[in-house]
Amino acid sequence: MSSPWILGLIWCVLGLVVGSFLNVVIHRLPRMLAMEDGAQPYNLASPRSHCPHCQTPLALRHNLPLLSFLVLRGRCAFCGSPIAWRYPLVEVSNALIWVSCGLWMPAGQQGFDAGTLAWACGGSLLLALACIDWETTLLPDSLTQPLLWLGLLAAEMGWSGLSLSSALWGAVVGYGSFALIAWVFERVTAQEGLGAGDFKLLAALGAWLGPLALIPLVFLAACTGAVVGLVMRARGQLREGRYVPFGPFLALAALVLVACGPARVLQWAGLA
Repeated sequence: MSSPWILGLIWCVLGLVVGSFLNVVIHRLPRMLAMEDGAQPYNLASPRSHCPHCQTPLALRHNLPLLSFLVLRGRCAFCGSPIAWRYPLVEVSNALIWVSCGLWMPAGQQGFDAGTLAWACGGSLLLALACIDWETTLLPDSLTQPLLWLGLLAAEMGWSGLSLSSALWGAVVGYGSFALIAWVFERVTAQEGLGAGDFKLLAALGAWLGPLALIPLVFLAACTGAVVGLVMRARGQLREGRYVPFGPFLALAALVLVACGPARVLQWAGLA
């Protein structure tokens, strides 16, 4: 087995590279979904990455994950405009997710195998979903569905520690519980509460963590979301009639549960 330091470095580099691609997904996917038929081709590959201020295409040396941001001191090499902090933060966050999965994955293994890679990819999907939902209040099916199917595959292959039956029930309970809450809320208040994207995200998380883990997950997400919402309202950052998207807090709660160990959290909650 390789040294943990070498493994950690390899997973870190891979995480930074994937994080750089996630920035493309976070920026372009919502715009792709909003495009009208007949519009100029716009996808994850075209057009080339460019500065949003001066529109100059970026060279390869300007796209090196994290390193380019540090060398350029957070500014465009052509026009000097500031580069959004989201880009290095996403890259570093994804690197931390990949290193954590590579060295301390829930299965307790170290190294390179399909199970570890599945957990790392699941974490990346959660990170992309959280960022997109925070910026646009969208949870695209093109990300929630792969997360769901990957969770079911992880259960079938023995990578998540769940039986396929538990993963399926987790997906059903996750989707059904939020759909029911949203239906009751809409009937009582004549307003939309949760969006369908939240149903699908919780279904995917149920496939990864099982039905019982959804109880502490939703509780933690709701408490965190409420605190952040109150702080934003008190600081005038939340306009009247707007709401704080729930997806980022579901994603954060899921990562916390995985880091703590779902079985341990269920014991703390008296559910196991």
